[in-house]
Amino acid sequence: MSTVAVGRAAPHAFVDAYLRGIDQPWPMSLAEYAGKWVVLFFYPHDFTFGHPAEIEAFARLHGRFLQEDAVVLGASTDSYYSHKAWYETEGRLADVEYPVLADSAHALAAGLGVLGADGAAMRATFIIDPTGIVRHMLVNDLAADRNADETLRTLQALRTDMRCPVDWRPAQLALSDREVAVGRAA
Repeated sequence: MSTVAVGRAAPHAFVDAYLRGIDQPWPMSLAEYAGKWVVLFFYPHDFTFGHPAEIEAFARLHGRFLQEDAVVLGASTDSYYSHKAWYETEGRLADVEYPVLADSAHALAAGLGVLGADGAAMRATFIIDPTGIVRHMLVNDLAADRNADETLRTLQALRTDMRCPVDWRPAQLALSDREVAVGRAA
């Protein structure tokens, strides 16, 4: 099995998902989100000290991602039951309204190339476009947390379908291919 890369299709493995308010596993696949942008982030394990801060950050920005026509999905290789126990008892996770994938068979993490030797997913973020193509991927060492604001900015830049320079923000104009070519010639 080859792993995914930017410009390639994301795998469509079926996994169970935890969704607040639903009392049983919800079977789903990334294919269900065809036509929408998908922001998928993996974290290594439930019930760990550092991960709630990242998960909280994605929850805090969830409405902004929805405004960008994007679905947010959290994921780890822990089971649905582990997710349910953690998300329903950890106060810092009370605002999480997006699905959390239980990739306990490791199909999704392995297909995306982020399954660690210990069976836990690496700290990774993917942005998948409405046609199912991976447009962005970021994999960090466990010691480095991610910035959900930067993930949102990257999504917004990708949605312009234009070249967005360093430190670009949505209020700024993106560069057309012609402007980029002229800039290279200067």
